Amino acid sequence: MKIKATQADAYRLVHDGVLALARAERAGIRLDTGYCDRKIRHLSRRINHQHKQLQETKLYKQWERIFRDKTNIHSNNQLAHMLYKVLKLEPTKTTDTGQGSTDEDALRRLGLPEVDILLAIRKLCKIKSTYLTAFLREHTAGYLHPVYHLHTVKTYRSSSAEPNFQNIPKRDRDAMQICRRAIIPRAGNTLVEADFSALEVNISQCYHHDPKMLEYLTGAGDMHADMAKQIFILDELDKTIPAYNTLRQAAKNGFVFPQFYGDYYLNNAHSLCDWAKLPAGTWKAGAGIEMPDGKHISDHLRNQGIKSFDRFAEHMNTVENDFWNNRFAVYNNWRRSWVEQYRRRGYLRMHTGFVCSGIMRRNEIINYPIQGSAFHCLLLTFIELDNYIQRKNLRSKLIGQIHDSILLDADPDELPGIKQRLRTIVTKTLPKRWPWIVVPLEIDVDVYGVDQSWATPT
Repeated sequence: MKIKATQADAYRLVHDGVLALARAERAGIRLDTGYCDRKIRHLSRRINHQHKQLQETKLYKQWERIFRDKTNIHSNNQLAHMLYKVLKLEPTKTTDTGQGSTDEDALRRLGLPEVDILLAIRKLCKIKSTYLTAFLREHTAGYLHPVYHLHTVKTYRSSSAEPNFQNIPKRDRDAMQICRRAIIPRAGNTLVEADFSALEVNISQCYHHDPKMLEYLTGAGDMHADMAKQIFILDELDKTIPAYNTLRQAAKNGFVFPQFYGDYYLNNAHSLCDWAKLPAGTWKAGAGIEMPDGKHISDHLRNQGIKSFDRFAEHMNTVENDFWNNRFAVYNNWRRSWVEQYRRRGYLRMHTGFVCSGIMRRNEIINYPIQGSAFHCLLLTFIELDNYIQRKNLRSKLIGQIHDSILLDADPDELPGIKQRLRTIVTKTLPKRWPWIVVPLEIDVDVYGVDQSWATPT
């Protein structure tokens, strides 16, 4: 397909985007400062309580004997030394240098109560210091004014600072709710979040044109359910049943999306076992989540000849090979050709006119154009909606942009028109501007209620 967007088009998008984001920055995000003060005090008490619990553990006492007055529970180097050198635990995950990993997933897989307490302390400290304290430090007269940049990320996505509003937790629901509770609308208004549905997956289709992927994206089947059936060797999967829905989410978040971003089967096997609550080593009867028939997932997999994590990892190697060489073979061929094209030219040109150059790893070569082009769809939507608000002289304000979503502080009376305009932009304006968009894009709109925080939509 001929890519009509030029570097001049790319410049125009950045130019207009900077102006639209500057207006959002100037408008500001209203902050509940009283809530932040109260929550910080509450979190301090919780942290102190957890720290006292940690100090009573054998792990901490050994830690203190070794490091004495230099003991620092937030030091990953000290933690790795304690876990893998002193306790001689087998790492569930290693770093690029072959050392035992101390990221959250790897630590949780160890299954140590002391480590779980430590993770809880770290989480609470991060919510308190990185988010709520930063909100109070950066606000002016009760409003945050995050700065948005369009020139700092290699994929030509945006970034945010002072504070980094795009860094608010999303994967951890508890942390997300605590932080979002601090964000409130102007009096009489409602916060509105417009979130693109599966944007990067849809944009990837605009690059590789895999027919099987197109079937899934246009409603012919459920990719995540199909993968869950293959991974967990199921004849059927009804996602309305809680256990089956968990396995579907496991396939989605523990295999499909990681594979699209360049992960590999062994890491996926660990993640899938976390979702299914299966331990490392050999699996005994009655382990893991309970299935609809009253048995457990370990019972089912053992009946299929998979009785340990090692056997499951071998099975996932086979699943991975089938995923790329059969199910999504066209996508895989595009990945190979895209990498080869970069090796010949030394640069990549996105469908939106932007050029990526310099030294890139294989996964970066494959992912940069998809991530960048997906953001540009959001940026153009932001620009067009900003133009609409300016043209109509609305009271509603665009106030932020987070990953694949747009945040508004909206007048409820203006909301129907804003929703309609959003859908027109996404379904008509974007494909007209960029004919290479070959799949229908969708945007979901969550409304949080008049005078209600950003914590829970109505």
